[in-house]
Amino acid sequence: MTEIFYPSLIVDSIRDITTELLDKNNIKGLILDIDNTLVPNHVADADDNAVQWIEGMKTAEFKVCIVSNASKKRVIRFNDRLKLYAVHRATKPGSRAFEKAARMMDFKNKNIAVVGDQIFTDVFGGNRVGMFTILVKPIDKREGRLIKLKRILEKRILKSYAKKVAKNDVQ
Repeated sequence: MTEIFYPSLIVDSIRDITTELLDKNNIKGLILDIDNTLVPNHVADADDNAVQWIEGMKTAEFKVCIVSNASKKRVIRFNDRLKLYAVHRATKPGSRAFEKAARMMDFKNKNIAVVGDQIFTDVFGGNRVGMFTILVKPIDKREGRLIKLKRILEKRILKSYAKKVAKNDVQ
């Protein structure tokens, strides 16, 4: 039952997501969360690290879309340097925003990776619609109370996930 919350892959940061890794998994499009995935929560604009990584993906001909639960104002400002497809107030883990992003990029769900720092929004939402999901470690430890509570539950799921991965590695 908890497997719907398991990511396809866990990485430390977006920098660990390479074009080779995406090609190996037949990924052509990326859905990116903003807060604590690309930049810390308190950073309003895309930083050089995020811009360089995204530009590398675009140069390699991957389509990229921001899907964020943040406000329209926040997403527009963040996307100013990036010029990506974007969906604000996404209500993740609801499926509508993920499906909209797939239509914007004109790819099938199985060819899209969702990249985010939260299991209950990014991973669960992406898994629900059949997308490849990549969980990144949160950039900043400073988070609101609700997120901190979710992180406690996430730890339990990640323990279960680790056991499954270890069991599969042994077999």
